[in-house]
Amino acid sequence: MKAKEGVLELLNQVLAAELTAVHQYMLHAALCKDWGYGRLHEHYSHLVTEEVGHSSGLIDHVLYLDGAPDVQRLEKVAGGKSVEDLFKAGLAFEIEDAGVLRDSVAHCTKVGDFTTRHLFEHMLIDTEEHIDWFE
Repeated sequence: MKAKEGVLELLNQVLAAELTAVHQYMLHAALCKDWGYGRLHEHYSHLVTEEVGHSSGLIDHVLYLDGAPDVQRLEKVAGGKSVEDLFKAGLAFEIEDAGVLRDSVAHCTKVGDFTTRHLFEHMLIDTEEHIDWFE
């Protein structure tokens, strides 16, 4: 299937964010484990699994649209020296991601790609839940 205008670029932009989230939350899980925060380690590990699922779904969808998934691009991974630093980094990351996803939903609506819009909407629900947790 051929992608509508701008959709592959948005999918790859969101893919870069999701792959970055995998790396960032893996780091945060390891830091929490090292600091002795077992429950936070488990929560961050769960976030990693969720973000890997999002990444996999995006890759599949890019391929479905006869595109090339860009798995080489990452954004800056934020660490920290305290749990508060990790929460602030996670919140900032998820707020930015939510904005990109909202813009992507709007674009897909405009160009009539309702399948990709649905994918972005599903991811936005998870992102908003992450924002709530970090807040």
